[in-house]
Amino acid sequence: MRLGGLAVGNFNLGPIGPIAAEANVVSLPFIFKDVPHMFRVLNGEGGEMIAAGMEAKGLIPLAWYDAGARSFYNGTKPINTPSDVEGMKVRVMNNDLYSGMISELGGNPSPMAFAEVYQSLKTGVVDGAENNWPSYESTGHFEVAGYYSLSQHLIIPECVCVNADTFNALSDDLKAAVKEAAVESAALQQQLWAEREASSREMVEMAGVVTNEIADKGPFQEAMVPVYEAYLSANPELRPLVELIQATE
Repeated sequence: MRLGGLAVGNFNLGPIGPIAAEANVVSLPFIFKDVPHMFRVLNGEGGEMIAAGMEAKGLIPLAWYDAGARSFYNGTKPINTPSDVEGMKVRVMNNDLYSGMISELGGNPSPMAFAEVYQSLKTGVVDGAENNWPSYESTGHFEVAGYYSLSQHLIIPECVCVNADTFNALSDDLKAAVKEAAVESAALQQQLWAEREASSREMVEMAGVVTNEIADKGPFQEAMVPVYEAYLSANPELRPLVELIQATE
């Protein structure tokens, strides 16, 4: 897309993080309180700052999509406090931020390919993993890890993006029409995602999965202080964006 081989794409911001530093901020664990908080940030000044960073790299986000919240699951017990993660081998995506999150909670991060997770959970190579409801259900991970704890530690959105040169070559009327269509698509996508999320949760709970809300995420957020400080020491220019997100009600 940046080279112009594609004009429009739908991407998760996770892989965009290494390209546009501002987009990587959404990968900080517990940066968002919940999904509505994420959208309040993205639809305000925070989203404008992220979009500006992406546009500087040749990508213009037209609208934000919901990709759910990732939570912990394992085959042993509910997770309610950081101490419940201590000693657990937890599969994470291959990203230093995610590995640092598990380490600060006292667990042992185990990056591995997604396709290997089911068998690793089944055989005990890892004790747990983390993902959203539809992924937990569709992969069958609920069959081998029957405790799902709603930590919602990672809430990473997707975007409908357009190549900057392509978009900037359009007339003002066409720009407005494309933007309007993207925003309309986002409203539908968020509705469809919510429906799929609800059906996935209902399906796994009917299969016997034990789910639990985490009453107080404060201790988890406090445990992330070293992760944030290491990240911001390496990227001091992003501190205003992080603080803006944290201050958004």
